[in-house]
Amino acid sequence: MFEVFRVTVQSWAEAGLLPSSLAYGFAVNALLAGVIIGPVLGLLGTLVVVKRHAFFSEAVGHSAMTGVAIGILLGEPYSGPYGALFGYCLLFGLGLNYLRNRTGLSADTLIGVFLSMSLALGAAVLLVLAGRINVHILENVLFGSILTVSGVDIALLAVVALLVTVPMVLFYNRFMLASFNPALAQVRQVPVKALDYLFVILVTLVTVASVKVIGAILVGALLVIPAAAAKILATSLSRFVGLSMLFSLIATLCGILIPMEMELPIPSGAAIILVAGSLFLLSVLARSLLPGLRGAVT
Repeated sequence: MFEVFRVTVQSWAEAGLLPSSLAYGFAVNALLAGVIIGPVLGLLGTLVVVKRHAFFSEAVGHSAMTGVAIGILLGEPYSGPYGALFGYCLLFGLGLNYLRNRTGLSADTLIGVFLSMSLALGAAVLLVLAGRINVHILENVLFGSILTVSGVDIALLAVVALLVTVPMVLFYNRFMLASFNPALAQVRQVPVKALDYLFVILVTLVTVASVKVIGAILVGALLVIPAAAAKILATSLSRFVGLSMLFSLIATLCGILIPMEMELPIPSGAAIILVAGSLFLLSVLARSLLPGLRGAVT
């Protein structure tokens, strides 16, 4: 299926029906990765915004830097230390969620403590590795690079997309109820704490899988910005989800294609976030100028 997609896109690009940059294999890889991961980030981002966990998703994304450093230290490939990256981010998220339920401290306080310790550990490990690694390879992992997306990465994205989408579709209403009104959810026998831990796992999966396209440092922003823009305009829950997925897909594809077409030396992750931010500002402007577009999702 991937080969058919690649050949079709490249032939259309050579015929002038698509941007000329898509005539190259690595560009098609990046495009396919964006098509897979963009809508998934938009779907999961609606929960991030409703649960008010924007800072949490950013913290998990930033903790990926430490996971990358540990993976390289343990001998994993520089371009994809997925084992340590997933393991560390998962422990970070689960530990943070566990202590949030046990200590009584506010979420932002715990995130500040965990994130500071994580970044300090990551910086220390990177200094140890300073003489052994190519800093440009590390930059690709942290900020995203379309040049490094391979068939293996696309397969990983497809698996993660499936693993995230299935529970989101099956339990989305329960997720929303637990986010809007945890007390009512418990009365209705919705497993609020279990859903919280499942949410942490889903965020971790998406973070790890999106490293190559968006970058470990910036993936949290793409979980938040499209959903925030969608919430400004959406008048119903279904539109909120649909707009969030659409905005995330547009940001991902435009952020991948625009630097290639305009020959800009900008990492794909930074370009994607800039496009997402532009969509957010346009949504704010549209809501201000057109009262009929004002969202009603709370």
